[in-house]
Amino acid sequence: MAGLDRIDLRILNALSADGRLSWRDLAQKIGLSLTPTLRRVKRLEEERYIQGYHAQLDETRLAGSVSVFVSVRLEKQSTDYLRAFEREIVKAPQVMSCFQMTGDADYVLRVVVQDLAAYQHFLAETLTCIPGVASVTSAFSLKAVLLRPAPPL
Repeated sequence: MAGLDRIDLRILNALSADGRLSWRDLAQKIGLSLTPTLRRVKRLEEERYIQGYHAQLDETRLAGSVSVFVSVRLEKQSTDYLRAFEREIVKAPQVMSCFQMTGDADYVLRVVVQDLAAYQHFLAETLTCIPGVASVTSAFSLKAVLLRPAPPL
């Protein structure tokens, strides 16, 4: 954030709260005229501080209310096994995020499904069918306490 000033931070905060904010409303909100505001937004996009504009969708209504954190261990941690797992796991629409980890698990996934039967189907028909998967440990989320739309600025 070294290249950002307080006006840039205001822009990022405003757009992270409402990505559909009109340019005029954004300019008014940050205290600049329209042209300098547009210049700054364009620069923030070019420098990849702003990577896109998205609608926040209702995950529960669209994908399901069961959120599962899945720890996956592979048979080996060789480049071939890691690449093969990553190539396959990104194809599964139930996987909302996937992180390569240090420690006991090679990967941690956040999987969202409608119910336990759907999760069992995901395990049996998708996850455990990926070559090299040695073990899977599942932890079911009871409730979401915090879901930040953007990092703190």
